[in-house]
Amino acid sequence: MSLQQSRDQLLGAYRQMKTIREFEERLHKEIMTGEIAGFTHLYSGQEAVAVGVCQHLDTEDLIVSTHRGHGHCIAKGCNVKGMMAEIYGRSTGLGKGKGGSMHIADFDKGMLGANGIVGAGGPLAVGAALSAKLDGKGKVGICFSGEGSINQGAVFEAMNMAKVINAPAIFIIEINGYSEHTGASYSVGGVDIAKRTEGFGLKTIEADGCDYHAVYDAMAELLDYSRSGNGPSAAVFNTTRFFGHYEGDPQNYREKNEVKDHRSTRDCLKKFCKDNLPSGIVTQSELDEIDASVMGLIDEAVTEARNAPPTPMEEMEADVYISYE
Repeated sequence: MSLQQSRDQLLGAYRQMKTIREFEERLHKEIMTGEIAGFTHLYSGQEAVAVGVCQHLDTEDLIVSTHRGHGHCIAKGCNVKGMMAEIYGRSTGLGKGKGGSMHIADFDKGMLGANGIVGAGGPLAVGAALSAKLDGKGKVGICFSGEGSINQGAVFEAMNMAKVINAPAIFIIEINGYSEHTGASYSVGGVDIAKRTEGFGLKTIEADGCDYHAVYDAMAELLDYSRSGNGPSAAVFNTTRFFGHYEGDPQNYREKNEVKDHRSTRDCLKKFCKDNLPSGIVTQSELDEIDASVMGLIDEAVTEARNAPPTPMEEMEADVYISYE
């Protein structure tokens, strides 16, 4: 039985998921223009995980993301226009255009940053969780990662450390089927990732990552557990990605109609509508209004990013190194 949510909560969740979807779909088109430099990894298809998790959090709950981090950033409240400007390498970006797609961060929102190193978020999240434990305010540190990270030693050490020090760290593992270009069934020994996290003594829940309500409910249970002083926990969400590992990836490793089929049968936005429209708690006209608003926001974000000044060369080395003198 899904946890009861108010109309405003559901509309807010839909807005966040729709914003992530349209942000990514628009980037997919804009990258083809050649105006955006560097690698970009799109999150389309996984929106229910980011939003279902972050709907429970406030700015003092800290998250660490991955190279596929736009969805986590938006779900945690990062400014969409600032994100777009950052990806365009503009001075108005959240990182003044210096980080780009894989290094978006906003500490004021509790977003400690995306990360280009697979598995690097685990130790950072445990550090955040230890800080939360010492503060005693019932906050948590959350690591988003995928099946590729589950083979990394740093993640194993982070899970073990979190258990040893009883830190309120929550490991969110998004199983989209691939570790870059390699299928999880080949690259993950034993296949059952939940058993790995349980092996470290973490309370673990598995749920459908294409179902917003399933993610929301699972996260509520884990947060109650970890906020109450019981230590670390983990969630394994099975989901899908609609684009390749990176923009330009030919995806020759996927079945011919796999993406088309997943867009038809595993789209978390379609499932959200199917689950919530029949009850009447939200209406199609309300969702249509959100759709129009989101499209307007994305249009504005792209236009403003294109017209914003690039980061001046003389500022490129500022904020990179810390001086202790």
